[in-house]
Amino acid sequence: MTTPAVELKGITKRFGAVVAVDSIDLEIADGEFFAMLGPSGCGKTTTLRMVAGLDFPTEGSLKIFGDEVGTLPPNKRPVNTVFQNYALFPHMTVLQNVAFGLKMQGVDKSAAASQAREMIELVQLGGLEDRKSSQMSGGQQQRVALARALVNHPKVLLLDEPLGALDLKLRQEMQGELKRLQRELGISFVFVTHDQEEALTMSDRIAVMHEGQLLQVGSPEEIYEHPVNRFVADFIGQTNLLEGTIEDSATVCLANGVRVKATSSYSTGAKVALSLRPERAHLSMRGDGASDGSSIDGVIERMTYLGNARVYSVRLDWMEVEVREENRPGAALYEPGTEISIHWDPGAVWVVADS
Repeated sequence: MTTPAVELKGITKRFGAVVAVDSIDLEIADGEFFAMLGPSGCGKTTTLRMVAGLDFPTEGSLKIFGDEVGTLPPNKRPVNTVFQNYALFPHMTVLQNVAFGLKMQGVDKSAAASQAREMIELVQLGGLEDRKSSQMSGGQQQRVALARALVNHPKVLLLDEPLGALDLKLRQEMQGELKRLQRELGISFVFVTHDQEEALTMSDRIAVMHEGQLLQVGSPEEIYEHPVNRFVADFIGQTNLLEGTIEDSATVCLANGVRVKATSSYSTGAKVALSLRPERAHLSMRGDGASDGSSIDGVIERMTYLGNARVYSVRLDWMEVEVREENRPGAALYEPGTEISIHWDPGAVWVVADS
């Protein structure tokens, strides 16, 4: 059995009476790009800081490649961390910044410079070794921070919201760069973010956290398609949550009395919600499509034009939902006030507990 790169068992962190991380169990595989996702204050950064050695667990076991490290300082752990603010030395050149950690370890100056240059090439900053970090763009500074963290050859790289300070286009470019680096180096990256799209795009697996608890761990597809509860369904991407009650193992009675097909293992009478992603639904004029247990009627409230798609806000009897229609030639255009039907394939909805 392969030893996990990072293993947490019963890890709890309290700050006085506040429980920041509540008895979580987690394993991260060697060579895995792993994202920790959740809203601000959910405990993801505190968990990362405990792995880094910047905070110590109140309870539990924390191992890196099988070695207990929960009480060891950061410099005694085979990890390194990249922060959102990069923490570069503005008066130093790129080469000096990257070689700084090696210098502190007593590595020969020539050897340190050689290793630093190799890492600078890896992050595609060759030729900029003598430039001051303060003279570089945000994306370039991010690469310098990565090179500095990687030059010590950590077994695990920890990244705390490292792309948060970048604009959208640069952030998307750096997502590709981080994934390329992780593949080339073959080490575990543990990436903290509150950006759902970032986590879905980059990760092999995602851990969703909320209020200090670990709610679900799985592949991006598992998390998106089969959320474990209402919070995960609502937090990962966009979804419509249609409240209802379980009628039997294949039927949910919605809040307005309409019965729809939905397979679940919940007990009869249980309060649930159907998660229906906006892009999984489509519209037709009311009466144009057969009612087959996978549709519901509504009225167009408004339309938002996004270029590649139109997002329709549709008023139902008891709530408002969104439907995303691809903007393709010949696509129907529905005006506000139009009476329509929302249709979906039976497998497009996922039942979650309404809590």
